[in-house]
Amino acid sequence: MADTKREIERKYESDDGGLPDLTGVAGVANVLDQGVTELDAVYYDTADERLAASSVTLRRRTGGSDAGWHLKLPVADGVRDEIHEPLSDQVPSTLGALVRSRVRDAELTPVVRLRSTRDVRHLVDTDGRLLAEVSVDAVRAERLTGGGGRAEWTEIEVELADDGDPAFLGKVDKRLRKAGVRPAESPSKLARALAETGGRGQPRTEDRAAPVTAGEHVLAYVRAQRDAIVALDPAVRRDAADAVHDMRVATRRMRSTFRSYRKVLDRAVTDPVGAELKWLAGELGAERDQEVLSERIGDSVGELPPELVAGPVRDRLRTWSRARGEQSRRQITDVLNGPRYLALLTSLDALLADPPLRRAAAGKPSKVLAKAVHKAYGVLSGLVEQALDTPPGRDRDVALHEARKKAKRARYAAEAADPALGRPASGLVSSLKSLQKLLGEHQDSVMSREALKELAEQARAAGENGFTYGLLYAREEQRAAEVERELPGVWKETGSAAGI
Repeated sequence: MADTKREIERKYESDDGGLPDLTGVAGVANVLDQGVTELDAVYYDTADERLAASSVTLRRRTGGSDAGWHLKLPVADGVRDEIHEPLSDQVPSTLGALVRSRVRDAELTPVVRLRSTRDVRHLVDTDGRLLAEVSVDAVRAERLTGGGGRAEWTEIEVELADDGDPAFLGKVDKRLRKAGVRPAESPSKLARALAETGGRGQPRTEDRAAPVTAGEHVLAYVRAQRDAIVALDPAVRRDAADAVHDMRVATRRMRSTFRSYRKVLDRAVTDPVGAELKWLAGELGAERDQEVLSERIGDSVGELPPELVAGPVRDRLRTWSRARGEQSRRQITDVLNGPRYLALLTSLDALLADPPLRRAAAGKPSKVLAKAVHKAYGVLSGLVEQALDTPPGRDRDVALHEARKKAKRARYAAEAADPALGRPASGLVSSLKSLQKLLGEHQDSVMSREALKELAEQARAAGENGFTYGLLYAREEQRAAEVERELPGVWKETGSAAGI
């Protein structure tokens, strides 16, 4: 298992290259000299620098206390997840998998070598606890491809200690600025090295004006979902919290947009892509559904008085959840490593590079987008009314589930239109989100009852008491009934927000 840490840092540059006195920083009791270290790092990327374009860095470094392979994935400005693997001659397969959504089938090769003389200081408090590490790095960059350009500079790096308070970096920043030190223009050493030795340097941002036409607004929303899928890929592979759910949502948002805005984007092109997005969402769904069910049933068991938990209910639930979860994890990993997934990513790139725009794409957003949102809401309205008119039972459960899916579609259509339509669309998004949440609670209850029947059957076969499973089943029925009583009121509120 690769070692991972959250890196929170800021970079600075100074004309004299020195480090100001930091003993005056609030909370700092002492500045400890840690000596000078020689670092030698070779950075890997594709020929067209896809990793650098995404603010991702992959390097093999010797020297210092953390020699090895390092992969840095962006989390937010100044925040990255750094994943370590031991030194080896080739890119570790674990790290290669984490950049696969960006690299695809391209080869990773050395692009830049950075040799740094690092002078390190530790900022500590009165208890000797590390607050931050400050280093002055004299950097010598050498381009390993193309013309082999070279560059040299000195920078100051301030990295927050593990589990430190990010607000502390603001205090250091204040002191450095007062001393004439300024924030670095480049977000990383690699970005500066590439820029100064003949590479692209800064992360590429697609140079587009703000959306004007209906088509431009729809494409901006589709592009955001494509970017989310690619960026979430490493988190899904690492089993990060909510990563599978978030990727699944991105696939659904894009597929829903294709269907809602079929007057804008040609279905002959988007339908095959949408079918592949549906496949991916389905593959991702197994783990997410299992996760939701396990957490829901586990919480319900935890709410029961001990005397109502008959037999090894918790042990059986853990075994059931673990077995299904491990199977789902293997399945997702196989999907992300398979050619079908890469082909989908490539098709999304092609669609955005040459969008299949129809005549309505050139129209005014206030007309084209609003019409699509109204249509999506109209479909939802018919399904909700049908569900409310259906007697409680299996048929109503199915009708409410269909309404939930259409609520998502209407919500995503409104989200795509939000930048163009403003408050009316954002108000509808908020109302539809509340409706979707309520309908989701109902569907979770339906699925939980199916799972409880399965658990009860397993318990019966093992000669265990099934009382608790029956009790939980009855509680889930009650929850579903409560949702059905709330639905008319929530639906009425949603209707009042639909006047786009």
